[in-house]
Amino acid sequence: MPRFVIDPREFADQRVLVTGGTKGAGQAIVRRLSAAGAVTVAVARSAIPVDSTPGLFVQADLCTPEGAVTVVRTVKDKLGGIDILVHNLGGSSAPGGGFAALTDELWQEELSLNLLGAVRLDRALIPAMIERGRGVVLHISSIQRRLPLPDSTIAYAAAKAALSTYSKALSKELGPKGVRVNSIAPGWIRTTAAEALVQRIAEHSGTDEAAARQSIMDALGGIPIGRPSWPEEVAELVAFLASARAASIHGSEYTIDGGTIPTV
Repeated sequence: MPRFVIDPREFADQRVLVTGGTKGAGQAIVRRLSAAGAVTVAVARSAIPVDSTPGLFVQADLCTPEGAVTVVRTVKDKLGGIDILVHNLGGSSAPGGGFAALTDELWQEELSLNLLGAVRLDRALIPAMIERGRGVVLHISSIQRRLPLPDSTIAYAAAKAALSTYSKALSKELGPKGVRVNSIAPGWIRTTAAEALVQRIAEHSGTDEAAARQSIMDALGGIPIGRPSWPEEVAELVAFLASARAASIHGSEYTIDGGTIPTV
């Protein structure tokens, strides 16, 4: 796992909200920005793990409008608002089996988890950023918006493609108002959620987990650096894009996939 030098004052007095902030890349993002002086808020629908230490934790299901209301009310009451908004929430619980296995309910779940939660929080929290004339919004998309895996992640890939398009459109509107918007498209990240996908594919195909992992690698066309990304590497990219070092980077999507995407 990589180690990075961190300026402990880079995000001093900055209020940061990270959705899906208690596991995987989200947890790494919270730790990275907290170490740089930010006041961090982690949001998740499950209880906070014992090894997660955000400044504030809000338990809420952002797949529902009510969950978004809970988060917005809490951060406004406790912090007065947010300066940096990181939409890390995402994932897929769809079964293998391709398009025919996806019901309307599964499609709605994937869209709610990977797109609509971000839309709801943006609508509620960005207006205050506009009033202040500054703010940063980062949407965590996925390379699967360009390389969908047909066996099990069609709906996830479609939702992430929508998130990237939404993020670009939002950047056009908010740039003149002082709010920077960018997106990040990770490839395979070594997280518990990724391992859960491996298990689902293994169960559906009747193979072991090693074969399921290889099937994912094959579907992606391989990873030239020979491994998935670490969550901490994604967090480092988030820290850069959220910082003043990236003050002129706006309306862009950054891919972090070990070279998986084979085209320019």
